[in-house]
Amino acid sequence: MPLAPPEAQSLLEPLVAVPERAAVLCDIDGTLAPIVARPEDAHVSEETARLLARIARRYRLVACVSGRPASEARRLVGVGSLVYAGSHGAELLLPGERGVRVQPGFREWEERVRRFADRVDRAALRLLGIRREDKGPIVALHWRTAPDTQRARSELERLAAEAEEAGLATHWGRKVLELRPPLPIGKDRAVSELVERFGVRSALFGGDDATDLDAFRALRTLHERGALDHVVLVGVHSSEGPSELAEEADLLVDGVGGFASLLRTLAEGSDR
Repeated sequence: MPLAPPEAQSLLEPLVAVPERAAVLCDIDGTLAPIVARPEDAHVSEETARLLARIARRYRLVACVSGRPASEARRLVGVGSLVYAGSHGAELLLPGERGVRVQPGFREWEERVRRFADRVDRAALRLLGIRREDKGPIVALHWRTAPDTQRARSELERLAAEAEEAGLATHWGRKVLELRPPLPIGKDRAVSELVERFGVRSALFGGDDATDLDAFRALRTLHERGALDHVVLVGVHSSEGPSELAEEADLLVDGVGGFASLLRTLAEGSDR
């Protein structure tokens, strides 16, 4: 696995120089693990897991910020020394802790979200190639394997409008619609709270999807306000990612492999 190119290394230098005041934050699916048809089949390579463990020994904070539940995120990555902000920041799992810290009111919405989702004809969704994934108070509807993606998207747009009329929140990602509680959750809040909790002065965030743009904007705002001295926003390129990713990123890398090379640069640099 090669190191990141020279232009990336210069962007990373402020983090590498003072790792005890730096945060390495990233998404999981599409960033650490390749996107797959079935989310339960996602896999983080052993090499990437080892790099994360090395980085966590030197940097003040290494965290995975994911739409998956925090415990599921830890299982997938397989590194216990990291922080896991799950369910788009509604859950927090710290190293050495078994219990997940949950945003007040989040789990109270689980029955209501599921009750709405249960009203949807599952057989009709399956005929369209739409798969349902239950993530506690969040229900995700994936159309990656749909034979007619335009028809599947149209059906989910109709469903999203109904969900919002019923008082739920919705969010679109890479070939997925999420039905969520109408609570202030998001990767923007998650990274802001992590930066404050751990007192870092520099931060990197890597991600590939629309929800990761929220984290980009939060870190940039913290930098503009003087709460952070240096930020690096890394877009993980894919054919399905939002166009804004390339526009807002400081650095664009090619897929999961490109981000792994960036992690190697962080690991090798901090070992100097």
